[in-house]
Amino acid sequence: MLLPFILLLAGCWSKRELNELAIVMALGIDKVDDDEYEISVQLIDPNEISSNTPSSGRTPVVTYNTKGESVYEAGKKLTTLTPRLPYYAHTQVIVIGEELATEGIRGSLDLFTRNVETRGDFNLLIARNSTAKDILNVLTPLEHVPANKIINSMKGTEKAWGSIHSVILDDFVNLLNNNSKSAVLPAIEIKGQKKLGIGKTNVEKIDTPVLLQYSGMAIFNEDRLVGILSDEESRYFSYLNNKMQSTTEVISCPKEGVLSTEITKSVAKTTGKFESGIPVMNVSINIEQNVAEVQCQIDLTKNSTIQKINDKTRDLIKDKTEQLILTIQEKYRTDVFGYGEILHRSDPEEWSNIKNDWETLFQDLKVNVEVNVTTQGVGNIMNKS
Repeated sequence: MLLPFILLLAGCWSKRELNELAIVMALGIDKVDDDEYEISVQLIDPNEISSNTPSSGRTPVVTYNTKGESVYEAGKKLTTLTPRLPYYAHTQVIVIGEELATEGIRGSLDLFTRNVETRGDFNLLIARNSTAKDILNVLTPLEHVPANKIINSMKGTEKAWGSIHSVILDDFVNLLNNNSKSAVLPAIEIKGQKKLGIGKTNVEKIDTPVLLQYSGMAIFNEDRLVGILSDEESRYFSYLNNKMQSTTEVISCPKEGVLSTEITKSVAKTTGKFESGIPVMNVSINIEQNVAEVQCQIDLTKNSTIQKINDKTRDLIKDKTEQLILTIQEKYRTDVFGYGEILHRSDPEEWSNIKNDWETLFQDLKVNVEVNVTTQGVGNIMNKS
């Protein structure tokens, strides 16, 4: 009786050999011709990145593009162009064109939430002032595979500057489904003439003519792009959203000159409550910093001097974060901070009374911001008084 069942235990019936697949490292989606989608894939050329095979001089990656009435159809049409079957399990990033993002991206991402071959942990990006196709066509120096450059630059910016933070597919979809129905995604743009970024000359010069650069966080209301925060605004958004790992603040000295501080730790805690039925938010940001650079006459040996540095950093961050909150309330009018979800968790009954009017109420929501700053280190102290 057991013998027939042995035939069902074969584990290689659906195997696909590596030399039969085209590894997709990055994927782009654009809306073209009003009713069509254009899919772009960045495929690895194994022979050009292998350490065991001499380079033939070809580019390490190749991009292919096709159009279709749906993302799924366009993806299937890729097989008419690619020499091997595209394999999406190793995809690191999906870039979405700005035009498509403005119209709405929920439907475009539906395929990737359903397909068992793709994972939900790849990063999502918005192509600013460009198409996803153009972003994927840029060859980058140092990194042979442009998709690796995109990911590594994202991690570096997130860790050292704080103007962006990574967002994966699963988290983005969950944010759109919560009570705030808003989310943010990193934006990336092309610096230079995009046509020059296609050729190998872009990686053969000391002064690279075309670069890919992160340029803030894109704001989504529901699944539609409504605006992109500037680099500075995005940094202070990271403070408020508890995503800031490290950054730099420049403050004025008591007399003249400036002083730079390195933010080494930032922890934000946001709470919400109802006061006589009116929602109120409280944000507390605790920051640790070091003195990084001094370009003025100042005595760092005095406790009073350190306290002044703390106060100036505190006032700067408090002013900038409060200004950003007002900008988002008045200009974008969408709850990208997730305040609605916090209020829902704190008092479900009161939230049920206002949830239908939340989009309007958010624009006048009172948000109290408290910032506390402590200086941990001043480097090699020099008395400059």
